[in-house]
Amino acid sequence: MQRKKIITIIGARPQFVKAAVLSRLIKSDEWNSKFEEILVHTGQHYDKNMSDVFFDEMGIPYPKYNLEIGSGSHGKMTGEMLIRLEEVLLTEEPDIVLVYGDTNSTLAGALAAAKLNIPVAHIEAGLRSFWKKMPEEQNRIVTDHLSTTLFCPTTTAVKNLKAEGITKGVHNVGDIMLDAHLHYSMVLKERNTTTKNGLNELDNLNIPDGEEFYLLTIHRAENTDSLIKLSSIVDAINSVPKIAVIPLHPRTKKQMNKFGLQFNDHVKVINPVGFLDFLSLLLKCSFVVTDSGGIQKEAFFAKKPCITLREQTEWIETVNSGWNKTIGTNRELIIESLLNINMPSLQEYEFGNGKAGSSILDLMETF
Repeated sequence: MQRKKIITIIGARPQFVKAAVLSRLIKSDEWNSKFEEILVHTGQHYDKNMSDVFFDEMGIPYPKYNLEIGSGSHGKMTGEMLIRLEEVLLTEEPDIVLVYGDTNSTLAGALAAAKLNIPVAHIEAGLRSFWKKMPEEQNRIVTDHLSTTLFCPTTTAVKNLKAEGITKGVHNVGDIMLDAHLHYSMVLKERNTTTKNGLNELDNLNIPDGEEFYLLTIHRAENTDSLIKLSSIVDAINSVPKIAVIPLHPRTKKQMNKFGLQFNDHVKVINPVGFLDFLSLLLKCSFVVTDSGGIQKEAFFAKKPCITLREQTEWIETVNSGWNKTIGTNRELIIESLLNINMPSLQEYEFGNGKAGSSILDLMETF
C-alpha cells in the first residue's frame, strides 16, 4: 500500500510542540509504512531560541523546506507565505495538508491547500474567543471553514463549529497538547535523573533553594504594541515583590526598549527557552501569569493557577475549572490577583485521554 503524503505546515513555538507528537508517532513502526510526512517551516518564529531548539530537543525532523518569511505585517507575512507554500504544494503534490492552531502560518497553509483542492486537516479546530479583532480568531475561523477535516480538542470546540454550520468532518479527538505534556514530562524526569540539576537556567537566577517564584510570559501584540497596556503590566509586576521568571519574547524585549520600560530586580529575565526547559520552569513554579493561549492550558495540565492578561480566552474550560482567571491589563486587578493566589480544588475537565495523536492518525488513515 502506498504511503499517504502529509505536508505539515508549522511556523511558531506552539506548533512545533504539537507537531512533535504526530511526527514522533509517524516515525514509529506502527505508522511509518502508512504515512510520509514532509515538514514545512514558514519561518514565522525565526529566532534560534524560538525555533531551532525545539527541533534539536524534541526529536522533530528538520523541515525539508524553510521559507524564512520572518516578521512583518499580518498581510505581508500571510501573502508571502501563501505564494511560497503554493509553490511547495505544487512540487510535492501531497494527499493531505496538516495545519495547527491559529497563526498566520495556519491560515496561509489552509488557503494555499484549499485553492489547489488539497484536503486540509486542522488540528485544534473549533476554538473561539469571540473577539474578532484578535488576529488569531480571524485565522482560526477562516481555517475552520476551509478545512476538510477538523480535529477538535473539546466538546466546546465541536459546539462552536456546529453553531457556525460546520458539522461534516468534525472529530473530537482530545487535546494534542495533553499528549505532549504527558510525554515530555516523562522525558524531563529521565533527563533530570541523569544531570546534576536538570534546568541550568535556574542555577544562574540567584533564587534561593526552596524560594517560590511564578512564571511570567508576555508576547501578544495587543499587549506589547500598546504603551498603555504594556506599561500597566510592567508597573503591576514591579509593584508586587514576588519573584518572577520571564523568558523574554523578542517582540516584548523590543517594545520594552522602545517604550523605556524595565523590570525590577525581583523579576528574573532570561532568554527564550526550549520546551523542556520551559516545562521544567512550569513544574517548579508556584503559579503562572501569561497572555498566551497555549500556556493557559499548559498551566492547567501542570495544575498551576493561572492569571491571564487578556479579557477573554478560547480555553473556557480552564476558567470554569477555577484554575484560570482572565483579568485583562488593568494595573490594580493584576496587583490584586498577584497578592491573592488561590489553589483551586482538583477537578478533571475534558481534554481527552492523552492519545489525541493516535486518534488523529487512525482517522487520517481512512481518508
